[in-house]
Amino acid sequence: MISEQLVDLSRLQFAATAMYHFLFVPLTLGMVWLLVIMESVYVMTGKVVWKDMTRFWGKLFGINFALGVTTGITLEFQFGTNWAYYSHYVGDIFGAPLAIEGLMAFFLESTMIGLFFFGWDRLSKTQHLLVTLLMAVGTNLSALWILIANGWMQNPVGAEFSYLTMRMEMTDFWAVVFNPDAQAKFVHTVSAGYVTGAMFVLSISSWYLLKRRDVEFAKRSFRVAAAFGLASVLSVIVLGDESGYTVGEAQQTKMAALEAMWETKPAPAGLTLVASINEAEQKNNWEVEIPWVMGLIGTRSISKEIPGIHDIKAKNRLRIQEGVIAVNALEALRANREDTVAKQVFERHKADLGFGLLLKKYVNDVNAATPDIIDRAVNDTVPRVTPMFWAFRAMVGLGFAMLVLFGLAFWSTLKMTCMEKPWLLKTALWMLPAPWIACELGWFVAEYGRQPWTIYGVLPTHLSVSTLSVNSLYGSLAGFIGFYTVLLVVEMYLMVKFARMGPGSLGTGRYEHETPLHA
Repeated sequence: MISEQLVDLSRLQFAATAMYHFLFVPLTLGMVWLLVIMESVYVMTGKVVWKDMTRFWGKLFGINFALGVTTGITLEFQFGTNWAYYSHYVGDIFGAPLAIEGLMAFFLESTMIGLFFFGWDRLSKTQHLLVTLLMAVGTNLSALWILIANGWMQNPVGAEFSYLTMRMEMTDFWAVVFNPDAQAKFVHTVSAGYVTGAMFVLSISSWYLLKRRDVEFAKRSFRVAAAFGLASVLSVIVLGDESGYTVGEAQQTKMAALEAMWETKPAPAGLTLVASINEAEQKNNWEVEIPWVMGLIGTRSISKEIPGIHDIKAKNRLRIQEGVIAVNALEALRANREDTVAKQVFERHKADLGFGLLLKKYVNDVNAATPDIIDRAVNDTVPRVTPMFWAFRAMVGLGFAMLVLFGLAFWSTLKMTCMEKPWLLKTALWMLPAPWIACELGWFVAEYGRQPWTIYGVLPTHLSVSTLSVNSLYGSLAGFIGFYTVLLVVEMYLMVKFARMGPGSLGTGRYEHETPLHA
């Protein structure tokens, strides 16, 4: 059996590196489209202020992009170093979108970003705008293929287990690409990135306006960020509803944990706003509920039930028992691939193979599992409810807070009154961390909610790790956290430095002859 400490440390290391990496990703996704908007206005109007806006915000984008690439490369290598059996088991499927991401998207965005910075005096206005647009397309294509890979981990369609190779094999590439979970995750994630980019520009522009410096530059940046941010945060909320529906279809366990839904409720289920969760007794001491809403989000109907945790566990207990039969049949096929009886048995029960493998966390021979061990495996199939419940609500709460902020900011630009509302500018400045916190909470909900699986319903996490020593993991974990912390400090130092320098470092201030934006 694999050491539980080894599994926990491997998970912690991957979680730490992934969440560090995702500090850089959302800003890249959002900033690049703001650059496209700003440069498009420059090409259409010829006004220098819009060129300087593109160059200034592009400089901050470039700092973030460089550090994001650095953290992303080391993250992908962990699949081979810390999760070797996972890579062996599903590598032909999971590796395909990652390979396409490198060949199609990363090469495109990395080439275009060089031309973006060094092509201002070598390309025409239209050519440089095309470069910026292709850079944005490449960045979002990169997110698409990575999220297709992650979406398959959440909902493993288009593949099946082969007893001949003892691995998962792809049966339908296009089913993997158009996986509903992956597509919903993509649009929701990139929209969250757009909100992050908009908040970044809005907050720094607010700081300039509060300081009464670079005012014409800041007012234009504020207006673009407010409009783009309002559209983006509305998209996040609408597309979050679609993500809720796909979770309800593919991962009912996660849905039940998010809602602290211990019992199956009559359709349509209500949405629990807050609750006092009692995990020891597997119930809520009290809860505040909005009728019907969860049923509509999770099932798109008023008649379909959302199963509660107790019913899910009862179903999973049966799947574990069926999985034991699948594991035994697979062992027989490993000994003799021509065993026709074992083939027939395995084909009937292979859908529950992963559930049988859950027992190997506690016993090498699944037939030796006692009722107590089966109970523990059943309980493992549901993640802890309390962190899921509150992390999700914190994420949603931040989303609606940002909706209010962007709505007020956009309204102030329509009324030309943003300079007259220092409270609004201060709020925008203090809200700068909000989208990052919401993004990190979103990833926590998505990944922690998938446990105990690396591939949902197929491959348990405890079987996915490499056979490393605990000491080596402690060393690499400390090294990664130390290295990534240095990168984060470098990013923040450079961002603050160039933000304080302001657009004046590019020659900003040459706009007196251009039509000003009145506050």
